[in-house]
Amino acid sequence: MSAKGLAAIARKFHEPLSIEEMQFPDPAPNEVLVKMIVSGVCHTDLHAVNGDWPIQPPLPFVPGHEGVGIVVQAGSAVKNLKEGDRVGLPWLHQACGYCEWCLSGWETLCPKAVFGGYSANGSFAEYAIASAAYAIPIPADLSSKAAAPILCAGVTTWKALKQAELQAGNWVAISGIGGLGHLAIQYAQAMGLNIAAIDVADDKLALARSLQANLVIDARKTDPAEFLQQKIGGAHGVILTAPSQAAFREGLGMTRRKGTCVLVGLPAGDLPIPIFDMILRGITLRGSLVGTRNDQVEALSFASHAQVIAEIHLRPFREVNEALTGLANAKVTGRTVLTFE
Repeated sequence: MSAKGLAAIARKFHEPLSIEEMQFPDPAPNEVLVKMIVSGVCHTDLHAVNGDWPIQPPLPFVPGHEGVGIVVQAGSAVKNLKEGDRVGLPWLHQACGYCEWCLSGWETLCPKAVFGGYSANGSFAEYAIASAAYAIPIPADLSSKAAAPILCAGVTTWKALKQAELQAGNWVAISGIGGLGHLAIQYAQAMGLNIAAIDVADDKLALARSLQANLVIDARKTDPAEFLQQKIGGAHGVILTAPSQAAFREGLGMTRRKGTCVLVGLPAGDLPIPIFDMILRGITLRGSLVGTRNDQVEALSFASHAQVIAEIHLRPFREVNEALTGLANAKVTGRTVLTFE
């Protein structure tokens, strides 16, 4: 059973996606064909269609890596999924399964990893092919639209908080209260952490207040590093979600002695690192890349049981270019989710 359906295709960088009819192949023995219900829209999709990063996706390609849909055909060797199962299609499309990183539970670091909506066609389409071993079952009590943002924004912030190695009662500073940051606040609350939320946009500061962050800091008016060092001695963990050079420069300054600063957002260019200060204060600087399959299961379980809920703006699939433009112009609070109806 091959399928025909509409897909949003990137044919040239820095140009709108082309919505075209596409032929979707039968799944290979270890793959499944998924009919999409919804797909979240991530800032990474914007970077992908603009070719912003040093490793660019091969043109043409279908973006999207927060898809939720129904398995309509399973390959002959698939044992873990069946037709009718509801699954998520995350950033990690596939990894080799045998390198030291895969064998130690860090498959997102696999040198041969393939990423959905980047090096493999993704979920901005009515159908998608997924590797059965990397398609994530969606909890029955979690709606498709609520699950979609967890497949990237949710698991990314959940993993970053784990990487910060925090304990209940510790302080975490979350810089950037956008699609990732507003979920990070909720995961941090579920972990019993005290939260300082930092942003420069009125709507995102208001969102942080509505989520009851312990401290909300407008970085336009207050130096967050100076404030947090004076107020609480610095944060035990700092999560940098905003793709902003200024935010990253502030990150180490917000970090407590012996604390951990976790890099999540991807601003353009490189940043100088104050090595003397890091050594003197015993700070750990750590990069965190999305999350593994196990992290995905945990993040979805938290979303289901701890009521971690993204602020969602629904749009029909045909408005995918408008959704990307909204992201580019910083006009989106929370997450945009495309619907296929």
